[in-house]
Amino acid sequence: MLPLTIQAAQKLADFLTSSNGIETEVNLVASLAGRSIPALPATQVFVTSTSTSMADVQQQLGYPRVAVFSNRVRNQQTEKFRSLSGMVTVIAEISATADLVDQVESAIHFYVEAVSNVLRRNIGDWGDGVFFPGTYDVEVQAPSTGASGFLQLARITCELKVSRN
Repeated sequence: MLPLTIQAAQKLADFLTSSNGIETEVNLVASLAGRSIPALPATQVFVTSTSTSMADVQQQLGYPRVAVFSNRVRNQQTEKFRSLSGMVTVIAEISATADLVDQVESAIHFYVEAVSNVLRRNIGDWGDGVFFPGTYDVEVQAPSTGASGFLQLARITCELKVSRN
């Protein structure tokens, strides 16, 4: 069995790369708004905590992309007879780039909406003692220069409940 920190991130990545995951959601959200947004293919979803600047060195990682990782486990012992009962924090970090700042600012919000839609569709039991209660936080950073012009990041943070022996 994979370590919890990898397994929880992989579960979210699996939802994002499913047939009705991020690629479908981005297209749907953009089409409903009558906008043209660069596609975010499922092949651009990675389970990695590699920083954006370091990931740019790896040629197989393009833009836009989603990096999914766990950064925190809290064993709160909320269930008396479980060895692990608490929370694991999983982050989906979205990176987008464009030639013009208004293009990247627009696109990042569509990607955030798409990931949020996937999360809302998957509230509940994720298996293996992992449960998503439906709450998450979104943090959108200001655009900066980088990549092929302007770079913008957004982080969606979820706290998953965990219960294991």
